[in-house]
Amino acid sequence: MITPFAVPFMARALAELTLLALVGGPVGVFVFVRRLSFVSDALTHTVFPGVVVGFLAGGLHGVVLGALVAALATAVVLTALSRGRGLSDDASTAVVLTAMFSIGVALVSRRATYTSDLTAFLFGRLLTVTPQQLAETAALAAVILGMLAFAARALLFRAFDPAGARAAGFRIGLLDLWLNVIVALVVVAAVRAVGTFLVVALLIVPAAAARSVTRHPAAMAVVGSVLILLAGYGGLLISWIASVDHGIALTSASAVVLLLVAAYLVLLPVRLTSRGAR
Repeated sequence: MITPFAVPFMARALAELTLLALVGGPVGVFVFVRRLSFVSDALTHTVFPGVVVGFLAGGLHGVVLGALVAALATAVVLTALSRGRGLSDDASTAVVLTAMFSIGVALVSRRATYTSDLTAFLFGRLLTVTPQQLAETAALAAVILGMLAFAARALLFRAFDPAGARAAGFRIGLLDLWLNVIVALVVVAAVRAVGTFLVVALLIVPAAAARSVTRHPAAMAVVGSVLILLAGYGGLLISWIASVDHGIALTSASAVVLLLVAAYLVLLPVRLTSRGAR
């Protein structure tokens, strides 16, 4: 249960997931209550061209900067489009998602190692996390938690009573942009470890599972973070046992996500039972 994490790359992977658990739990609550699952999914895909450009320009060291620029640009564009009246929120999000992701695929397909690079970008490389990447994730986590703590009350007010928040003098568009930037930063923090496809699982599934056992946002955040941490530990352990002891290839990131989904399915009857009781 402990021995595999004495190996340096396993210890770094667990530390990375621990940092992601600290931010994934609380941010996931806001994504869940605001019903921003599709927006979060869009951000995980629109960051892809930034990751590719950063990698082509500066190798692995340029990935974070490229992803950060693409994520922040997407947050601004999505907020601006959602404030307009020309397209619905879902339609504008779909347009940005497909355009940006197609650009990323077009860029990465120009490389000779197209297949391997695309696989790494989409599904991550959790077991190759370096000390520098850990430091970058820790810095991003500190920024995310600081931004969240600064505006948490206003964001909750806007989530549950947008008309009341507007009447109280809050700038709804600014709050929406603030939350989109926070989600974008979470995507940037997690994309190298779990890939663009699996980041959304860290934001949506833990919050949905936590909602099965509690309605309080703070409790949901704690439960979500604990679930990510437990799934991270369990997923790494299962992938180690499968690969080392049984010769079965099982990626760590996919094992983590599958455990999160399993936790949701286990807790789902609790929510259904509580609804039936009412």
